[in-house]
Amino acid sequence: MTEQLTIVLSQMTQAVGDLAANVAAIRDVRARHRDADLILYPELQLIGYPPEDLVLKPALAERAAKLLADLAADTADGGPAMLVGSVEREGGDLYNIVALLDNGRVVATRRKHELPNYGTFDEKRVFAPGPLPDVVEWRGIKLGLPICEDGWLPKVSGHLAAAGAEMLISVNGSPYEIDKDDRRLGQVFAARVAETGLPLIFLNRIGGQDELVFDGCSFVLNADGGTAHRLTDWEPEERVTRWTKATCGWTCDAGAIAEWEAHPADIYSAMILSLRDYVERNRFPGVVLGLSGGIDSAICAAIAADALGADKVWCVMLPSRFTSQESLDDAAGCAGMIGCRLDTIPIVPAVEAFDQMLGGSFADRDVDITEENVQSRIRGVTLMALSNKFGPMLLTTGNKSEMSVGYATIYGDMAGGYNPLKDAYKMTVFALAEWRNAHVPRLSRNPVTPVMPANIVTKPPSAELRPDQKDEDSLPPYVDLDRMLHMLVEEEASVDDVVAKYGFDRDAVVRIERLLMLAEYKRRQAPPGVKLSTRNFGRDRRYPITHGFRTA
Repeated sequence: MTEQLTIVLSQMTQAVGDLAANVAAIRDVRARHRDADLILYPELQLIGYPPEDLVLKPALAERAAKLLADLAADTADGGPAMLVGSVEREGGDLYNIVALLDNGRVVATRRKHELPNYGTFDEKRVFAPGPLPDVVEWRGIKLGLPICEDGWLPKVSGHLAAAGAEMLISVNGSPYEIDKDDRRLGQVFAARVAETGLPLIFLNRIGGQDELVFDGCSFVLNADGGTAHRLTDWEPEERVTRWTKATCGWTCDAGAIAEWEAHPADIYSAMILSLRDYVERNRFPGVVLGLSGGIDSAICAAIAADALGADKVWCVMLPSRFTSQESLDDAAGCAGMIGCRLDTIPIVPAVEAFDQMLGGSFADRDVDITEENVQSRIRGVTLMALSNKFGPMLLTTGNKSEMSVGYATIYGDMAGGYNPLKDAYKMTVFALAEWRNAHVPRLSRNPVTPVMPANIVTKPPSAELRPDQKDEDSLPPYVDLDRMLHMLVEEEASVDDVVAKYGFDRDAVVRIERLLMLAEYKRRQAPPGVKLSTRNFGRDRRYPITHGFRTA
């Protein structure tokens, strides 16, 4: 009977739908660890996660089945077994599975029982739930194989423990959220260990996939609750773990305990990695963005340079007659610090042309926000023209505070392909700017600091679409606005809840809730952006555009 085990945790990225690339990566890992007994790969690693409705293509499941058989055949060489996540079709149902491959065949498959159907997850849309899984007997060891959500809830792990499992191996596709790394280890999976008395391996992936980004943070817990290994965050890692069986069961030898990033470094890494993978996997040569001299565009330019390198970031200043010399200087200073290209394209001739074009129709109307929005849309058209002509993807730069209340111009500053700040409130943006001016991110491809003039961080935010305009002319101070929005959005609180907690003027909160609801149609047309919170606009928070409910 086996009493010594070497298990490799392959914390790796993926390519959704590119099965050939995923198989090649799986094989590469195995080739590097010929002396291991077992190699573990993240959830659905063969096809990528989340596959969304792509997995409903019959050809994908058929190809996955063939490639899984090919991987199983690889193990006839006497090398390590593999635990690989894939899909399996039976009748009209599709299942999320893990397959244990050894001795040239598929030794066992287990189907995911608990299908998450909340927040970013809608697995019940595409997968059928499997039965409560049996243990897998392999080389004289009884393995429990809870797949992701199976381990987040107690039922499956308890069932496996009662069935005689000797260790739990949980492969995951668990996307990043603020503070989620500590919750996984210190709360959820520590509880599974305490409940079952079994050692546990938690394996997660890294990398960006549209609005999601995966942070890794894999770990191994021994039966006594002690942490034997912690893998790094945000980066691929192949961790060799060594196990010994004694009378008390299996124990993992102590290994390196990685220090996971604290705030706001973790948020910044999430933005870097998500943007990098989005741009590179969609084969854009770089990005272009409007650099206004304000904090949002400045931090977006810095993130883009960190993600891609400064040579792949093209900034454009688009001054109007309301643009201050201070903004021109700050934009130039920011581009110089980052080391990226900066062009200046004045929009005054286009604004004058639109004034002339619309003059007859607007003759009996006062100047109002319409003329401000025209300026924003001219900028959007200009930047999209550069994107179309030369190929870089257009970044938008609006933050979550602005997107919440509609302080953004549809088809104007909202036009683009991706928004790194979509799930970052304004006060988070300030924190990120201050942090980035003092630190070089670990994932950076542009290791310079500072990246923006201090004036950008300290001056009052302004859209500069009319004389002497300030954001606080139209909105509460951002420190107050963000508190209101956090409760209204993240906590689904009522107006009265917000007033009771912070003592804000009730009419002010009523107004912000109204703006939040009215702006849904804009958000529905906004580009994707990385998920940071538990309630990002898009996958997490899916409100109807047309509705009449208010809490006050």
